[in-house]
Amino acid sequence: MRIHRRHFSIAAAASVGSAALPVRAQELVLRAVSAFPEKTSQSIHFEKFIERVNSTGKSVLRINYVGGPRAIPSFEVGNAVMNGVVDIANCHGGYYASLFPEADALKLMQVTPQELRRSGGFDAINRIWNTKGNMQYLAMIYAYSPFHLFLNKKISKPSELAGMKIRISPLYRDFLTALGVQVVNVAPGEIYTALERGVVEGYGWPIYSIFDLGWHEKTKYRVEPGFYNAETSIIMNLDTYKRLTPAQRAVLDAALAYAEGLNEDYKAINAREEKKQADAGIQVIRFEGAEGREFIRRAYDKVGRASLLAHRRMVRFCVATWLPANEISRAPNPREQRRARPIRPLDVQDRGTARCSCMRPRAAYGTRHLR
Repeated sequence: MRIHRRHFSIAAAASVGSAALPVRAQELVLRAVSAFPEKTSQSIHFEKFIERVNSTGKSVLRINYVGGPRAIPSFEVGNAVMNGVVDIANCHGGYYASLFPEADALKLMQVTPQELRRSGGFDAINRIWNTKGNMQYLAMIYAYSPFHLFLNKKISKPSELAGMKIRISPLYRDFLTALGVQVVNVAPGEIYTALERGVVEGYGWPIYSIFDLGWHEKTKYRVEPGFYNAETSIIMNLDTYKRLTPAQRAVLDAALAYAEGLNEDYKAINAREEKKQADAGIQVIRFEGAEGREFIRRAYDKVGRASLLAHRRMVRFCVATWLPANEISRAPNPREQRRARPIRPLDVQDRGTARCSCMRPRAAYGTRHLR
């Protein structure tokens, strides 16, 4: 299936609307978009969240789902939420990091959304999102999945990526640039055509959705290990969020908790996707031993300072993360320097266990892509 991007226009913006509008005295209608095509793996939990709101919020709260990138291009979704063109959206933080670089820190998360919420991480996120993005960060509904490189040319080691033309997103541009890759910024809806025409020789993406989008037809190899956390989160315009009544907020909060619980589905989804790719003839290129460790280390060496500091505030220095100790020690003031205990750089054993000095290994996040 090929999905083509349509450019966002004034007419499209007008059809989406600029603010939540009350339909009845009690009911509020929110306009929603996804940065990803409808009914694909990165949108399905958002769509289930919308269904839950609409089924439980009758006469109180309703969400009008406008659609995916054909309504608003992926990299403009954050701006649309910030400015109230839409009220609520499903999007990667890195897709709107141009608005405030701290948004890119979400890709570093190595804990469950529930743990992040309990630890006060959501409060730390919203201090930034409210102030810099006019957004309320509501939920992380897509987790347990790193990014991978998918290629149509065989390589055997990371150094052979140099010179290859690979589709990237802002989330891992710096990492691949450091490896010598010729990075090409292509919207998700244009990747099939870019592969077909030889504009790119590969792309970065989580393990799932390539069949939904038809990319498997142009894909021969998947690179292991993966890197970062391919989070997808629900964000909301802050002005709209503040206008919610207690009853409306109760409907929203219950649906958000339900959506976060669906993250467990991705463990099974990813396992099925691995098998499906193998059955389709997509081969695994595995960087092992010292090369695998260096590949991952370089990914985290290229994390921007603003993202790094934001991540540290979010997780309160108490969760497992893979960041070089020399980066962790760069604190903005003496007080934070005293609090920031350097975390030992990635230690990968032969059996594929990732460890850090601050917490036990986390099988759910990341260790899978270090096999």
